[in-house]
Amino acid sequence: MRTVSSVLSTALLTTGLLLAGCGGQDAGQSATEPAASTAPAPRTAVASLAPTEGYETTGQVTFTEVDGGVRVEARVENLTPGPHGFHIHETGDCSAPDATSAGGHYNPQNTPHGAPDTTASARHMGDLGNIEANQEGVAVYDRTDPVLDLDMILGKAVIVHGGQDDLHSQPSGAAGPRVACGVIELQEAM
Repeated sequence: MRTVSSVLSTALLTTGLLLAGCGGQDAGQSATEPAASTAPAPRTAVASLAPTEGYETTGQVTFTEVDGGVRVEARVENLTPGPHGFHIHETGDCSAPDATSAGGHYNPQNTPHGAPDTTASARHMGDLGNIEANQEGVAVYDRTDPVLDLDMILGKAVIVHGGQDDLHSQPSGAAGPRVACGVIELQEAM
């Protein structure tokens, strides 16, 4: 009887140890932990907007690579209430008092000016449309643009205009003076 009891105790102890071992960690991960992602973090670029001479407009525009294009997020302050033209310009130079040093809209395909929700052949790559400032002069923009390519816009300028872009006048939408300018620069990965 004692032998049967000893064998049974040993069998139960061995089974318990085996089961405990199966629930343990493998290479530092539990069974419920997902494997670490090997995909690189999305690349991001930022333009810090500074006012042009005679204006107080400031803000920040962030460009992030996402599936389907580039996500454009902006917060702009000290605008007059209403719509304001919002574009990427061809040169990353905001040195002129009125930011004319930034050149015209970025247009590598030599296409007509148009709305941001049209096809690539019906708009400049730099045509982002309008941002709408509320009564406090703050405008927020968040849109994924399928035409933008982060590599192609690095080093270009973002311009906010004093008036509304009518989305059809050539060559630039008749949006009025340039009230803020910032250069698009790649952010270092963290």
